[in-house]
Amino acid sequence: MHDAPASPLAPPRREDVPSVAVLVELMRSGTAGGHVQCWERFAETAARHRAPGTDGPGRGGPGVDLTVYLLGEREGIERLSPWVRIVTLRPVFSTAAVLPADDGTDVSDLAPYHPRLAALLPRHDVWHMTHSFAFTSTAGRLARRAARREARSRAARRPRLVASVHTDVPALAAAHLRHLPDRMPAAVRPAGRVVTEGTADRVSAWLLRRRDRTLGRCERVLVATAAERDELAGTLGEDRVRLLRRGIDRTRFHPDSAARARLAEEYGVPAGLPLVLFVGRLDDSKRVLMLAESLRRMCEEGRAVHAVMAGSGVERDRIAQVLGQHVTLLGSLPQERLARVYAGCDIFACPSRTETIGNAVAEAMASGLAVFLPEGARTTQWLTAPGQDGIVVRRDDVHGWAETLGTLVDRPRQLRAVARRAAETARNEHPSWEQVLAEDLLPVWRGP
Repeated sequence: MHDAPASPLAPPRREDVPSVAVLVELMRSGTAGGHVQCWERFAETAARHRAPGTDGPGRGGPGVDLTVYLLGEREGIERLSPWVRIVTLRPVFSTAAVLPADDGTDVSDLAPYHPRLAALLPRHDVWHMTHSFAFTSTAGRLARRAARREARSRAARRPRLVASVHTDVPALAAAHLRHLPDRMPAAVRPAGRVVTEGTADRVSAWLLRRRDRTLGRCERVLVATAAERDELAGTLGEDRVRLLRRGIDRTRFHPDSAARARLAEEYGVPAGLPLVLFVGRLDDSKRVLMLAESLRRMCEEGRAVHAVMAGSGVERDRIAQVLGQHVTLLGSLPQERLARVYAGCDIFACPSRTETIGNAVAEAMASGLAVFLPEGARTTQWLTAPGQDGIVVRRDDVHGWAETLGTLVDRPRQLRAVARRAAETARNEHPSWEQVLAEDLLPVWRGP
């Protein structure tokens, strides 16, 4: 797989280790979502990693030659080390063409084939797919060609295919489709047509079948939770499905007693009220409007709280109307600034049910916040002692969230105890990015 033509985006690779291409068909930016951030952290970690037995003159590195492919406004390459790089490719058919500018959704590529990626993939031994659209369909087409060549010639080789599930794309697509026509730019909005519940469900089912076909072609499939592992093991086999955890950067996310004052100074956030933080897209898929309604109910009941929301999305204006002076809307923030916001708040509320793992929950716990999560959500896996290091909301509606949040707001000593226990869990139980790379990813990339 190493005979692809030379390209500035395909620098010389190490021949003594596997060459891995990770395909992340989402737009890279300083405010990109958790999927993009996850692979940026893995790439940064791989650039620092030293595999056992690689010390000494002329040696070193992670035991893998790694390229993470992302979408970008322009083509480019960021070399993190001689053996690790991030490459950005322009989308062929960007979702930005059909979504409003303030949608908040990570931009992807809907094209069935990406020619520039197709020219670069053959230099890699392992193709690691992480999404469902242009990059993945291109890799699938090339893999089928390689399999046919291998069948005709013993000298031909095909890549090893690996996949990881980062987003519940079918559920997310259904949530967006139900409201898409009203939010599309006027130039492309379908006149007089409405996406019905049935249409959204059919699209969701089609995406699920497409995902399952992709996973069925892979040698290894990595998932975020034990429940997902058990579900897919029933169709793929236990030996093909493994866990891919997420790490936490404790140098960036940690308690900071001075953060509250900085938050008040920089953003005008009230210094004397309990602060409830939400981080993510401000849209229906995250159920953020339900959270806003529950916070308004608390304020109407006389519980003095203030909401802080970091992110962008189509519900921003409605949230401002619902909460008025009781909310500070920060917009999308880079990780460095977001870490300071975490540390300045008291409660982290994450009502979303579309997360596969929700790394923001781990970041909040590491920052010393009491986290509130809906019962049955996959984000609850971050808790080791529900009720002590985080709160599970049993009644998952406006009234239930208002009541559960209000209980701890009324008991500040208990709230502080939950926050302290959350920080302890993050410190003692949650893995670092280095651990996840070494224990979950490298063994899969290197193969049996």
